[in-house]
Amino acid sequence: MYCRIVSAAIVGIEAERVTVEADASSGMPLFEVVGHITSQVKEAQARVRTALRSAGVAMPPLRITVNLSPGDIRKEGTRFDVPIAAAVLGAIGKIGAEQLSGVMILGELHLDGTVGKVPGVLPSVLCARAEGMRACIVPAENIKEAEIVRGIPIVGIRRMEDLLSFCETGSVPDLPEERCAAVPPVKEPDRPDFSDIRGQPVMKRCALIAAAGFHNFLITGPPGAGKSMAARRMPGILPPLTEDERLEISRIYSIAGLLPGEEPLMAQRPFRAPHHSLTAAALCGGGKYPGPGEITLAHRGVLFLDELPEMKRGVLEMLRQPLEDRFIRISRVCGSCRFPAFFLLVAAMNPCPCGYYPDRSRCSCTDEEIRAYKNRISHPFMDRIDLQCAIRAVSFEELTGNQKDPVTSEGMRRKVEEAAAVQKERFAGTGIRFNSEIRAADIDRYCPVSAGAGRLLRSAFNRMGMSARGCHHVLRVARTIADLDGSDVIREEHISEAICCRV
Repeated sequence: MYCRIVSAAIVGIEAERVTVEADASSGMPLFEVVGHITSQVKEAQARVRTALRSAGVAMPPLRITVNLSPGDIRKEGTRFDVPIAAAVLGAIGKIGAEQLSGVMILGELHLDGTVGKVPGVLPSVLCARAEGMRACIVPAENIKEAEIVRGIPIVGIRRMEDLLSFCETGSVPDLPEERCAAVPPVKEPDRPDFSDIRGQPVMKRCALIAAAGFHNFLITGPPGAGKSMAARRMPGILPPLTEDERLEISRIYSIAGLLPGEEPLMAQRPFRAPHHSLTAAALCGGGKYPGPGEITLAHRGVLFLDELPEMKRGVLEMLRQPLEDRFIRISRVCGSCRFPAFFLLVAAMNPCPCGYYPDRSRCSCTDEEIRAYKNRISHPFMDRIDLQCAIRAVSFEELTGNQKDPVTSEGMRRKVEEAAAVQKERFAGTGIRFNSEIRAADIDRYCPVSAGAGRLLRSAFNRMGMSARGCHHVLRVARTIADLDGSDVIREEHISEAICCRV
């Protein structure tokens, strides 16, 4: 007999429909799985056979062939265990093939017949809805994640017996057959506050501009001056996520297996702070079979790179393309995947190898050592940094003062949201949300400058030897400063501040 079941494979951050076909015929007993599969999928033979026996289903001595199509999509992981088991049950006549027609199935099988959770359920259910499936069967542990998707019935199963029960009665005991859940409300987390950072008004101003326009931000200063503290407070002043952005981030984390079970829909912007020893594959994604890296996990959020010069130069240079294009394409022999990478880069570094320059009472680094340290970061990479802030050590009076810092995260977030509202109105219908996304061809349209501002920019361009990219970055930052100032036109003081933030 022949049976066909629908499942899904993960390709990049998308799910692609996969058909699981099973045929049981007379001949030498054999259980074979084919169709561009990895060893994990091939091992499903043993898991399925044992799990079915645990569920009370005896495998007859038949030649069973399972094919996962299409053949040009690579199938990996244990998500195909339950679909393969369902196809085999249909092929040997234990269930009717029509009972699972139009139903997408996902899940891992344990040897005792229990069904375990799998990553990538959210994009798979989205694929099922797009394909017009009438229902989706997922592990019970993944049901909250699956129910985020509206408009398609979700069935959660804990054991193979639940699948058999669904085929017989159309429902699973003690579990809802369908729930079109509303988007969960956003819970305000307890975040560290910018008022915890004593002093450093310039750094806080740059952080405000960076958050308002989603501009890349580099902080240079001695150890203990507050660089890491500022970076970890950046997500708390960014504009709230839209519903589409929450779903987009949740899809990425679902595929990476990092989606928290108690919060199936990401409510807050990601904050990723990898160690400076990370590899290119860990940062940008890739490996033999491409998967999302840190820049994709930081999508729509903050990527914090501490000790920037200590990173391998080759790894750091790989950030240049995604910083401009907002995505990265990983190509391998087995295929090519495009991963989103629209993140706010916040980087930190010391001014010299010891960290205390220009305090010569503590710094003994030579000029050559300082120059070599800074040259670890290439000029093309630095040219992509919108805001560069040099800070000093905090004084004892600032550190021990009893007066509360007037600059708080709440006040900064309020200003950021006001600037974000202006940008939303300006870019309505363009697909752009922040000033940092303004294309070079649209600079003149969205960044009108006064006569004085134009003269100042021309003078700075010639004296500082700016590149065309650097000039456009100055204009985008000035546009954000003007938005914070409530000005439609970029004035001289806006250009002046934007230029000061690049030197």
